[in-house]
Amino acid sequence: MRLRFHKARSTRPFILLLALAFAPFSYAQDVAVWITTADHQRALEASAPAQFEAGNGANALRIDIDDAKRYQEIVGFGASLTDSSAWLIQHKLDQPQRDALLKELFGRDGDGLGLSFSRLTIGASDFSRHHYSLDDTPDGKPDPELKHFSIDENRGDVIPVARAMLAINPQLKIMASPWSAPGWMKDTNSLIQGKLLPQYYDAFSRYLLKYVDAYAAEGVPIFALTVQNEPDYEPKDYPGMRLNAPARARLIGDHLGPMIAARGNGPLIFDWDHNWDKPQEPLGVLGDAKAKPHVAAVAWHCYGGDVAAQSPVHDAFPDKDAYMTECSGGDWEPVRSGGLPLQMKNIIIRSARHWARGALFWNLALDENNGPYAGGCDTCRGVVTIDSRTGAITRTDEYYALAHASRFVRQGAHRIASSETGDDLDNVAFRNADDGSLVLLVSNAAKQPRRFTATQGGRAFDYTLPARSVATFVWKPDAAQHD
Repeated sequence: MRLRFHKARSTRPFILLLALAFAPFSYAQDVAVWITTADHQRALEASAPAQFEAGNGANALRIDIDDAKRYQEIVGFGASLTDSSAWLIQHKLDQPQRDALLKELFGRDGDGLGLSFSRLTIGASDFSRHHYSLDDTPDGKPDPELKHFSIDENRGDVIPVARAMLAINPQLKIMASPWSAPGWMKDTNSLIQGKLLPQYYDAFSRYLLKYVDAYAAEGVPIFALTVQNEPDYEPKDYPGMRLNAPARARLIGDHLGPMIAARGNGPLIFDWDHNWDKPQEPLGVLGDAKAKPHVAAVAWHCYGGDVAAQSPVHDAFPDKDAYMTECSGGDWEPVRSGGLPLQMKNIIIRSARHWARGALFWNLALDENNGPYAGGCDTCRGVVTIDSRTGAITRTDEYYALAHASRFVRQGAHRIASSETGDDLDNVAFRNADDGSLVLLVSNAAKQPRRFTATQGGRAFDYTLPARSVATFVWKPDAAQHD
């Protein structure tokens, strides 16, 4: 039988329909690729595309991606706007330099990273130019009515920079953490070391909410709080405070939690805000009947233990989220030798595989001397380094780790299933909610190139990732069916 067509009609649509009907995956599809090598010789470089073909590929190293299996929704990636970072950005950059840097970090136009998660310190941290709280009394006497409360210390740098970040990205989520309660609330009567006195649990809770309200009035909404940064550590030369699980449970369960519940408009409470090596600490708070209902998530730091600790805590309390809220780059082992692939592996890839909805590096910016700082770490590194003499910007490993995630994985994306390969190759995959695009992040920590196959939807692409490098792959899952 011969098919006949009216001569005025083109046969191409019919032929295309037949082709799609009988060979829906016969068309190759380009996969966009960006690569950064550990030596930054290739830095977020748009590389030759990979290409999906029908089939399952032949490489021994396989990453099988299943878009139908979806996990946590992503809040975002970013770094902390410490006092030091804010001071450098506000006072060591001129207006054009400042605008350009913040647009690069928080914008999405052009090559912007689109950072959508950040953290502020409530009072001083080690990355402040001096030590202070927001309620330091002239004579050091108690002020339970908080008559001396003030955020004036932050008006010259933190507040204007935070507002500028939000102006560029209004979806930016900002959390906040205290390094210490005011000295008069503690058994040391000092910002340095000590414990929070139980008679001031109520005043400290009001202090935290007073901060939230004061920042909201300045146009900087705080979406989440932790009650103490690193509560299992008492540093000797910068503000800190020991607040163990029973104390946090009482503070949250009897005071701060009910106060926030009565307000009805947040902020959320994240517990722990410390290392992976003591999961019993957040488990202790979540196991407390009074505290548990008020805790939304567990916040983790990277300086002890292994990121896999996040999963047992999440499994025990699956209604509680996880966040990676601090990890610094710097000049120490294994960060020095591990470099970019290590930062990408632990803070971006593995934290997400272990349920993190967001990941934060520590200082957003430091100067050429790793400061300014007032005690604590003198070898920490910012996401960017600002030359305090010229305003010149240097982008660090942490910058590129964030860029490979945040520029392509947008707020509201979901992590999706992807198999692990081993052999120094780590990966995680996401589906963006706005356009359905899929994003695969891969880190190669090996000193040799690694060739792997990625499969999704009955097709596969092969790719060879350079030694000690990270890559982002982006595609739309339906494109091959409509090529």
